[in-house]
Amino acid sequence: MNDAEQPRGRMRQWVGRVAPGAKALSQYQPAWLPNDIAAGLSVAAVALPVGIAYADLAGVPAVISFTVETDGRLPSGQPLVEAVEQVDLETDGGPAYFMINCAHPTHFEHLFEDPELAWTERILGLRANASTRSHAELDQAEDLDDGDPEDLGERYAQLRRHLPELRVLGGCCGTDHRHVTAITTACFG
Repeated sequence: MNDAEQPRGRMRQWVGRVAPGAKALSQYQPAWLPNDIAAGLSVAAVALPVGIAYADLAGVPAVISFTVETDGRLPSGQPLVEAVEQVDLETDGGPAYFMINCAHPTHFEHLFEDPELAWTERILGLRANASTRSHAELDQAEDLDDGDPEDLGERYAQLRRHLPELRVLGGCCGTDHRHVTAITTACFG
């Protein structure tokens, strides 16, 4: 083994201890990406996003999308700000950016009222539910609550004022073309 190979071998051993999944990532197949993206869209706890963010080690950009409850916290109870900061800290800023999904803006818009919050610059995507109902209420519902498309669009526009980096806009549960049209009209005229 020459001198150039020894540090690389030590680096692999260190990465193997710090990130046990790194070896598997080195064998990652690009064809798996669409299914992995679908699986990673809805994340309710931080341990999984930290693991996904290690994709950065393999040169695969990762986007982490958190689901929040009606109080703006993850289902685990962890505040969204702490989840974003924890994932960034544990992965050295590994995710390309973060998103929020599967919650109505009324559940989390209060988190972004202070323009001085640096962590909000990491939120670049939003896929909100049409309904203001909680996840538990939606699970028990016998009908699909499609909410108010115009109100949803206006709330997206308000969020864009607080989240200037917001670039990925879409819908989640209960949304359809009416909601996407209202979001587009409210945000881009």
